[in-house]
Amino acid sequence: MSMNSSWIQFPATDGRTIDAYLALPPSGEGPGLVLWQEIFGVNAHIRGVAEQYAQAGFVVLVPDAFWRQQRRVELGYVGPERDQALALMKAYPPAEQEADVQAAAAALRARPEVGGRKVGAIGYCMGGRLAYLSAALAGVDAAVSYYGGGIQTRLELAPRITVPVLFHYAGHDPSIPPEAVAQVQQALAGKPATFHLYLQAEHGFNCWDRAAYDPASAALAFGRTLTFFAEHLFT
Repeated sequence: MSMNSSWIQFPATDGRTIDAYLALPPSGEGPGLVLWQEIFGVNAHIRGVAEQYAQAGFVVLVPDAFWRQQRRVELGYVGPERDQALALMKAYPPAEQEADVQAAAAALRARPEVGGRKVGAIGYCMGGRLAYLSAALAGVDAAVSYYGGGIQTRLELAPRITVPVLFHYAGHDPSIPPEAVAQVQQALAGKPATFHLYLQAEHGFNCWDRAAYDPASAALAFGRTLTFFAEHLFT
């Protein structure tokens, strides 16, 4: 069956509007899932991931994180487009990230398709950090972070996490070295946090459009993520 998806807008905390890609499940309703992009925008791959989770039964909202700088930017993974993506990420300060995760979770909870059900967050790379922020600041019911860059720089928020969080990390990831993963694990000791390390994988292993794509690791992580959200968002 054809996917029911479209671009919509929801209110930002400053009164402006944020573009977002909305993908609905076959039933048209279900638990909510805020999906946070990599640094490359809400591109074809991220929209495809949203549709994966929509087919699994979730109402998926994908905010356009760089809306203040360039709306609906879609970038590739190498060369000048990668450089542009890195520049956009560096120009996205923590205060704006925190405002956006709160606005997105609130907007998704208010959707009639969610109808009072639970809401989770998931993100990849930069989006993995935003999923972590969502768990700490946005009142989501559960969160999943795929190779979330920079989480170790926001560990002052760890005490605020009370909901289940699942972390996926790559075994070969120079941008998130083992000591960074260990810092996150230590900060979340005693919290409902679960960590999985994919020894053969590199950063970006879930993205089928990147050279780092590792199908075995991606499949295993996807299965674990679906199980996690089935346990924490459908109940």
